Amino acid sequence: MAIAIVDDTPLNLTLIQALVRKLTPPDTEIVTFSSPLEGLQWCSGNEPDLVIVDYMMPDLNGVEFIQTVRKLYPADTVPILMVTAAHEKEVRYESLTAGANDFLTKPIDRHEFDPRVRTMLALRASHQRLRTWNDDLRSAVVLKTAEIVAREQETITRLARAAEFRDPETGAHILRMAHYSRLIARALGLDTETCERILTAAPMHDIGKVGTPDNILLKPGRLTPDELTIMRQHPRIGHDILKGSSSPMIQMAAEIALTHHEKFDGSGYPDGKAGEAIPLVGRIVAVADVFDALTSPRPYKPAWTLDAAFEFIREGRGNHFDPVCVDAFLGLIPEILDIRERFKDE
Repeated sequence: MAIAIVDDTPLNLTLIQALVRKLTPPDTEIVTFSSPLEGLQWCSGNEPDLVIVDYMMPDLNGVEFIQTVRKLYPADTVPILMVTAAHEKEVRYESLTAGANDFLTKPIDRHEFDPRVRTMLALRASHQRLRTWNDDLRSAVVLKTAEIVAREQETITRLARAAEFRDPETGAHILRMAHYSRLIARALGLDTETCERILTAAPMHDIGKVGTPDNILLKPGRLTPDELTIMRQHPRIGHDILKGSSSPMIQMAAEIALTHHEKFDGSGYPDGKAGEAIPLVGRIVAVADVFDALTSPRPYKPAWTLDAAFEFIREGRGNHFDPVCVDAFLGLIPEILDIRERFKDE
């Protein structure tokens, strides 16, 4: 506990210090200041448990002192007791308005002083308990939120792994395209939380392929028009699997699943949305997904060269892809190559 006493009269300082000493534990730090400016300097670097201040002082009177302290500590955190002469009624009003919690009149009466100081210290102790409780509650909320996010991430990872057993386009592909997506999101200036959410949600983009028949999903050649119609149902199937969740992360995954095959010019599927009618996360993932699909071998095609894939993305600017997302992506080529190196196909 630390108590600051500010009074330009040495005798008053000694008297108040002695009275406070009798009311507080032996280890209480009682600091006295005959200069209000020195008292303010101490308060600015040390949060006191109680301030007792006189009104009539040179350089700075008690009301001005309180006004300055209140800029440092609100009235419900650090109690302040003002000492005034009995006739200074207006000063007492000013002190209360300035932020004093209570006041005493001179000459100080010990029978009045003791209960007022005890009340001030009890007020401070109550505030400290509340502050500790709030800190503990805040920590508990942070911990529980982290646990929920971890469970969500585990759920998404397990669902993505389930898709791996059926879809030849998964494996390291989902890691690469998820990291590409986060790179684009960062370059677009999205906040950190959203970028991390995209990283976790993007691997769910093709979860709907669990509803695609094997003879179509694993076909080594080109699909017939009827087969292509069935294949193009997977965005809506994925959305149906993920929709309705209260989790922002799974909500985003559902949005990505539904819209990552839409094209900026409206020629995509399943809904033929165009431009900014396509959610931004869908436009971001479209670039990342297509680039990695092009540069990865598939049962129906060999992997494209990097130069050819980058050129395809560049040529798709404004028709297949959102120009803003393309520009962000092509401005990150060194980072893209680093991700390809870190997440190679086994």
